Amino acid sequence: MDFLLIKKVKNGDDQAGEQLIRKHYSSIYQYCFLHLRDRDLAEDMTQETFTRYFESLEMYTEYGKLKNYLYRIAGNIIKNYYKKKKELPMEEMDEAPGSDMRDAEVRMDIEQAVNRLPDELREITILFFFQELKQKDIAELLDIKLSLVKYRIGRAKKLLSEYLEVRE
Repeated sequence: MDFLLIKKVKNGDDQAGEQLIRKHYSSIYQYCFLHLRDRDLAEDMTQETFTRYFESLEMYTEYGKLKNYLYRIAGNIIKNYYKKKKELPMEEMDEAPGSDMRDAEVRMDIEQAVNRLPDELREITILFFFQELKQKDIAELLDIKLSLVKYRIGRAKKLLSEYLEVRE
């Protein structure tokens, strides 16, 4: 369905563009938020992702899934942000409305464990566990072999279990 929407957007159909944004906005926002831990900044980065996508639309050729392409754009925007900042995010997650103290503690523990992972494992962890992308899609998105994705997911699980002191 994305293919048809993209074709309509290229032909000047603004409603199709809005449909594309509505369809993928929450996934890209969540991806940005998991990296940045700041709602306003995640919102800005998400908007920047779609702005860059539409600016490069004429050059875009559909080789794979649009969502993977959007993740790649968002990932590049986030990497550039941190290159400018030269620091890692260590902010606490905002509490969701209605969360009790135990849920907040669990989220904080998970966030701290994920932040302790090496960069290449953290990225795969976010894409696989939080964004629920398939391993094959992660391999395409990161331009690495599927076997490496599987290895990194296994390694991330092991490290997270150690960090969270979970016994399998």
